[in-house]
Amino acid sequence: MTKKTLQPSILVVEDEESIASVIKYNLKREGFIVDSVDDGNAALDFAKKNKPDLIILDWMLPSISGIEVCKTLRSSEETINIPIIMLTAKSEELDKITGLERGADDYMTKPFSPVELVARIKAVLRRIRPAFSGKTLEFEDIVMDLQRHSVSRGTQDIKLSPIEFKILQVLMENPGRVFSREALMDKIWGTDIYVGSRTIDVHITRLRKILLDASPNEFDVIKTVRLAGYTLAAPKRKAQ
Repeated sequence: MTKKTLQPSILVVEDEESIASVIKYNLKREGFIVDSVDDGNAALDFAKKNKPDLIILDWMLPSISGIEVCKTLRSSEETINIPIIMLTAKSEELDKITGLERGADDYMTKPFSPVELVARIKAVLRRIRPAFSGKTLEFEDIVMDLQRHSVSRGTQDIKLSPIEFKILQVLMENPGRVFSREALMDKIWGTDIYVGSRTIDVHITRLRKILLDASPNEFDVIKTVRLAGYTLAAPKRKAQ
């Protein structure tokens, strides 16, 4: 059975293996796609390359502190919108304020309940990424209903394969953002499965044709960015 929505991907940045293992176990049990690293430099590199849907970030890390990682992520256009939940042994109010001021979306003090962490993650995702709350996505005249697993353009219903649906969902959740072939493959199939880049090109070609056939103005919303990948772009409108 095909899942109705793409599972959110979460990066766990925690250098204490026992804590990281508990977090990963509970997140995977909830259906999240989970990756983990144990230092600040690796976190920055992974976030830039893979664009996780949310980052769980420990304050105390080797090489670069979590607070500096947070600050760096927020200063880059590539990672500025990734939600961040900070974990720390610091419980003072000033430390919490510092974390939030540096760009964290939420803050949890160790020791914490895995159940509460999962609840916080879901709350942040619902607030920042409406798609994860089961709502509809809209871009121009395209409407995607994630609960009914349906797509329409204008007044015409569109039939998509599961892979085509997932690709369109990723693009509609991030309009204007350019996804490389590798990033799309990771979003659709995960990081553990190898799929040739040509596979993405074939599915994009099919998806583009289906959307064009349903468009009364034959406007192609999927744009190929040379040497970069694919993005969802609105038509250029003449100034009034």
